[in-house]
Amino acid sequence: MKRFITLLEEETGKAFEKAGYPAECGRVNVSSRPDLCEFQCNGAMSCAKQYKKAPLQIAEEVAAALEGSEFFSKVSVVKPGFINLDISEAFLGSYVKEMSVSERFGYENTGKTLTLVMDYGGPNVAKPLHVGHLRPAIIGESIKRISRFAGHKVIGDVHLGDWGMPMGQIITELKERKPELVYFDESYTGEYPGEPPFTISELEEIYPAASGRCKTDEEYKKKALANTKALQDGERGLRALWQKILEVSVADLKKNYDKLGVSFDLWMGESDVHDMIPGMVEKMKADGIAHISEGALVVDIAEESDKKELPPCIVLKSDGAANYETTDLATIMYREEHFSPDAILYVVDKRQELHFIQVFRTAKKAGLAGENTGLEFIGFGTMNGPGGKPFKTRDGGVLRLEKLISDIKDKMYEKIKENKDLPEEEAERTAMLTAVAAVKYGDLSNQASKDYVFDVDRFTAFEGDTGPYLLYTMVRIKSILARYEAEGDDKPEGDIKKALEAGSPARKVFLDMTDFSRMIETAFKERAPHRVCAFAYALANDFNSFYHETKILSEADKEKTAAYIALLKMVLNMFECCTELLGFEAPDRM
Repeated sequence: MKRFITLLEEETGKAFEKAGYPAECGRVNVSSRPDLCEFQCNGAMSCAKQYKKAPLQIAEEVAAALEGSEFFSKVSVVKPGFINLDISEAFLGSYVKEMSVSERFGYENTGKTLTLVMDYGGPNVAKPLHVGHLRPAIIGESIKRISRFAGHKVIGDVHLGDWGMPMGQIITELKERKPELVYFDESYTGEYPGEPPFTISELEEIYPAASGRCKTDEEYKKKALANTKALQDGERGLRALWQKILEVSVADLKKNYDKLGVSFDLWMGESDVHDMIPGMVEKMKADGIAHISEGALVVDIAEESDKKELPPCIVLKSDGAANYETTDLATIMYREEHFSPDAILYVVDKRQELHFIQVFRTAKKAGLAGENTGLEFIGFGTMNGPGGKPFKTRDGGVLRLEKLISDIKDKMYEKIKENKDLPEEEAERTAMLTAVAAVKYGDLSNQASKDYVFDVDRFTAFEGDTGPYLLYTMVRIKSILARYEAEGDDKPEGDIKKALEAGSPARKVFLDMTDFSRMIETAFKERAPHRVCAFAYALANDFNSFYHETKILSEADKEKTAAYIALLKMVLNMFECCTELLGFEAPDRM
């Protein structure tokens, strides 16, 4: 099904051609002055110079060619040459009716089906998720869902931090605390225990203790480095212990990501490409891509067009150890070999941009990524607390993500119990659904690259541009539909076009919905979940105006009521599609 605005442009393009001008001048935009018109074409200005005519004259000729068009109810020209357009009721109604019976509201992917690998999440094992993990998880999840809806194949990878010095530190601390563990007996040849010798709570306490001790105890740090090397060299007991660390950590991560409605197709980490690194490094050396500088193996990435000096990419440190650049490069090579992606997308803090410039340029220079494989950095801004400062707990620590969700859920529970007497189990579930919507919408409604303030009071409000407002609107529609169904079976089938008889409020809802396909296309191309939020918020506002100004169930004309119900069903379906793309859902009651 063609985009609504594409059909308008084809119609105005024909009019330009009929008047003797290029069809491409018929570009149409949504009017920035809805009080004057619904759409506008400024093509007369763009071709005035070429044809040595006043824009106003060209616009009047095109307007004359549009006379009698079934697309427009009104075409007018204003100085210096704008063509103002209002849509005919018949065309608007027919288009929305076709949308209502089309799969995915008529959206079609008209281009190539792409294979995309998405790298988002990025947590470290043995550490709890904190507020800093919120943005990559929910932005990445939404972009993944939007991309799939847009018709593309997407492989989501959590990309765990499960290798390197942190693992050596944890193993060292465990050895000091529990030296009797069989994992530390180098002569042991039997099977290792099935149960992990620690809980997630113990691990979460062990890592900061070990990390802190490494900063002050040089002997302890040497042990941690030695254990890191022994692990990476494949010492049997340490590898088995490391597997238990992964097992316990990943189970906890999955539980917390599940609460957020975030999932991954792959649970791979830096360790999965460890064995690929030696071959990758040797190839870089053999091809003359990498060279030794101050003891380290580096790749020069500077280009003549750079506006500032860029340091080389360090592939191996001076002690021969791998680093984040090394594992990221090997991971690109792995993804290229296994998935042949059209693009690899990284949803990462924008402060890591230099790292990814180095990695991407090295990957291309060394042939690790295909010539036509896009490497895309989607940098997001920081999530700050009140006053614009980094989000912290009252005692200055980093707030755990689980605690943030729990606190907001409790806040929503209080509001829900004040407004509605729901059974306890339903109230708890509703509070959790609303809390997740508040958190996700509060984040995703901002342009990802920008910093933003996480304002709990604003994000949990039932009014304004918030997740709870959107859910409340959906629940309102569900309530009306339930009451309509309960009234009996003697109901005519609704013709959604007839809902336009409600006048301007219904018309605005119809016009909002016609923009759905364009919104999806833009949200995909720009990797921009905030486009979905803006669309849903505008639709919610206009629907609520329609609701307040229109008799729906009390309308005497049963055919009109049936038409309104058809409209409500479509609006609800569209909201449910949007919330699915954003990663949350609405309860039945609030």
